[in-house]
Amino acid sequence: MQRSEEPNTQPYRYELVDLFCGCGGASAGFMATGAFRHLYAADVDPWACLTYRRNLGHQAEVRDLRELVTEDESWAAGLTAKASMPVVLFGGPPCQGFSSHVKMKGDRHDRNTLVSVFGQLAVALRPTHVVMENVPDLVSDRWWPVFCELRETLLEAGYYVRARIVNFAQLGVPQERFRLVMLASLDRPLTFPEVRRHGTAEFSTVKESIGHLQPVSSGEVDPLDPMHEASKHRASTLEIIRQVPLDGGSRPAGVGPECLRRARDAYGGYTDVYGRLAWSETAPTITARCRTPSCGRFVHPEQLRGLTAREAGLLQTFPDDWFFEGPFDDRFKQIGNAVPPLAMQTIAEHLVTGSASGTDEIGLFEVKDRPVGASFSVLIPGIRRRGGVL
Repeated sequence: MQRSEEPNTQPYRYELVDLFCGCGGASAGFMATGAFRHLYAADVDPWACLTYRRNLGHQAEVRDLRELVTEDESWAAGLTAKASMPVVLFGGPPCQGFSSHVKMKGDRHDRNTLVSVFGQLAVALRPTHVVMENVPDLVSDRWWPVFCELRETLLEAGYYVRARIVNFAQLGVPQERFRLVMLASLDRPLTFPEVRRHGTAEFSTVKESIGHLQPVSSGEVDPLDPMHEASKHRASTLEIIRQVPLDGGSRPAGVGPECLRRARDAYGGYTDVYGRLAWSETAPTITARCRTPSCGRFVHPEQLRGLTAREAGLLQTFPDDWFFEGPFDDRFKQIGNAVPPLAMQTIAEHLVTGSASGTDEIGLFEVKDRPVGASFSVLIPGIRRRGGVL
């Protein structure tokens, strides 16, 4: 996603409240439409809030949003008094507690309660529209009651509510990124945007996004772009990468730590670890650990290193001059936790136009009266075989 060079001449139509705003991925998408202006944003991560301010020009409040529940009426009343046009609320409550990678029973960090917090704050604020993004496992067997509680909270408050599991690659994001998107409205049932890319043959590619960047070696930084800095890998890591075929290659059998060999022999596991991205395909889901080759298929298609923050940001569709504040690892945390701006821009534009129901809405399927099963991840191989869609 590129920033427009043209001045905004379109009058604002909505004001945006962005809760759990992170470094501003969702807000960047809303603002790119030209129809929204900032009303309030907050996140508990101070580095992410600095990134938000630097790039979006709005001061996001550093705050644990659970604190707002005890003062929800005064918080909401204050924002309502400031607003001069309809308010749209976006929220992406931290999703780690719902991830299929969380093996513990329950969530020791109480992240799951943040979905409930979001629902309570939405009812207190009573915006015209509510948009929420989260991982698909929020509608798995374990977390289904949490999702249902949020949906029921909004329904009881008079909202029309819909939720779909979406592959953001359908909107042009150059990565396989499956997410749960919930839309709620006070005045009418909402539709989802129409599909922009139909299947893997049309999906945006890694090369389109990062193929133009200057080469950098392990431990080096592009002198013209401080965000284009590669991790300094150990000699043992570089030796593994050298044996991985270029342009989408996977780690050969017998290469790498003994634990990976045992996993492959036992159940064929972790074959993506130390794998390379393919130029002509979408990237895998960009995570907070995407600089680390041992954490997935995050090795550059040709160079001997993991991804830089600039590459990860572009694969998330951040503008190519977006500056991520904070220490090296914090940049990747912000990027991996963000909502792709391009995806949210498309959804926001659809909200603004109030488009009628399309015949080809994005989404793999609608979430209605039952969970997806023990985990959404078990459905992904079948989705890939069908070209990234159902």
